[in-house]
Amino acid sequence: MTRELPLLDAAPRERRDAARNRRALLDAAVALMRDGCGVEAITMDAVAAHAGVGKGTVFRRFGSREGLMASLLDHREAEWQAAVISGPPPLGPGAEPMERLLAFGRARIRLHLEQGALIEAAGRTWGENHAVVGFATMHVRLLLQQLGVRGNLPYLATALIAPLSLPFLRQQVEHLGMTEEQVHHAWTELVHRVVG
Repeated sequence: MTRELPLLDAAPRERRDAARNRRALLDAAVALMRDGCGVEAITMDAVAAHAGVGKGTVFRRFGSREGLMASLLDHREAEWQAAVISGPPPLGPGAEPMERLLAFGRARIRLHLEQGALIEAAGRTWGENHAVVGFATMHVRLLLQQLGVRGNLPYLATALIAPLSLPFLRQQVEHLGMTEEQVHHAWTELVHRVVG
């Protein structure tokens, strides 16, 4: 039985032109980051200049730099969730549940390590986004159910997701000196212990 998971939808329905403007501003911010400038280069001035609009337009749309960073995170999260729901396997449907679960862990580790500076720059504006955690928990819980795992599945799903959060990943990578591959290997071992 397949249950549809709700996509993260941070913004209410927008007019077409507003959505187009929002997308252009987010694309400008992504381009600045992609060009090797990093999160530090994403200022309201730089985004406005890159998008060819006034700085006031950026402030009206996002409120602050933190708001812009939070919108970037929401945008990336929505893309990631879409890949989980309908993208190619093994992250998306079509693979065995264990294969999907391990792909979920690998993709989540990569996403969080890539956007650590962005999460910090968003500060409290993004915070511990309950829609994000809820989606991840529901997805892992459904995969555990498909794998025939017994017990308190919401709690077990939360226990599997916790080590994939940025503070835990930073501890493992920066303080313990683990590589991304070692982190995923350790998480895979945890998954096998839970699944049995």
